[in-house]
Amino acid sequence: MAVELVKGFMNKRILLIEDELRLVRTLSDRLRGENYQVDSALDGESGLEKAANEAFDLIILDVMLPGRNGFDVCRELRQRGIETPIIMLTARGEVTDRVVGLKLGADDYLTKPFKFIELQARIEAQLRRAAKTAPAPDVYQFDSIRVDCRRAVVERDGQPIELKGREISLLCYLIKNRGAVLTRDQLLNEVWGYDAMPTTRTVDVHIASLRQKIEPAPHSPRYILTVHGLGYKFAG
Repeated sequence: MAVELVKGFMNKRILLIEDELRLVRTLSDRLRGENYQVDSALDGESGLEKAANEAFDLIILDVMLPGRNGFDVCRELRQRGIETPIIMLTARGEVTDRVVGLKLGADDYLTKPFKFIELQARIEAQLRRAAKTAPAPDVYQFDSIRVDCRRAVVERDGQPIELKGREISLLCYLIKNRGAVLTRDQLLNEVWGYDAMPTTRTVDVHIASLRQKIEPAPHSPRYILTVHGLGYKFAG
C-alpha cells in the first residue's frame, strides 16, 4: 500500500509560499526527496502570481509574509475560483488564526514548529481528498472560468457566459488538446467535420468571438494563443 501511495503522488506539483529561506530550502529538498515537484515564492505577491497563473496540485502557504499576508493570498485565490488545496503555516497558535484561515478557504492548518512527517501526512491527505473530488473529465477549470463540455455550460465566477454551440465545441477541443499547436485545417476537420464546407476564415472568426467572451484582454489573449504560421493553442 505504501508503495502505491508514493507512486500515486509522484510528480505532483507543490507551491511553497514562505519567506524563511532556510525553511524553504529544507522543505524543498525533503519534498523533492518524496518525488514531488516543488516551486517556491518568498513573498505574498509573487506567490499569488504563481498560484494564479500556473497549475499546482497543492499550495503550502505561510501566514506571515512580506507584502500580502497568507490570509490575503488565500482569500484572493478563492475569489478567483482557484480550488487548489491550501495548507497554511504559522508560528502563531491562536485558535482565531486557524479559524480565519479555514473560513477564507484554507483546507488545513499547521503550526510551526512542526515535524516533516506530519506535514507529509497532511499533504497526502489533501491530495487524496482532491483526487476524490476532482471534476469529471469533461469539466475544466482555468482561473475563474469553468467549462462543462458535457452540459455545454461555460461560467465565469459562477455566472454563465453565452457561447454558441460551435464556439463551445471549439473551446472544448482546444482545452482537451491543451498545449498542442492545432492547425486551422485540424480544427475544421475535428470541430466542423469533413462534410462541412467552412473555410479557414471560419476558424479565425470563431476564435475572435471566443476571445471576446472569455479573455480578460481579447487583444492580448492569455488562454487562446496564436502560433503564427501554424494555428492556435490553448494555454489556460
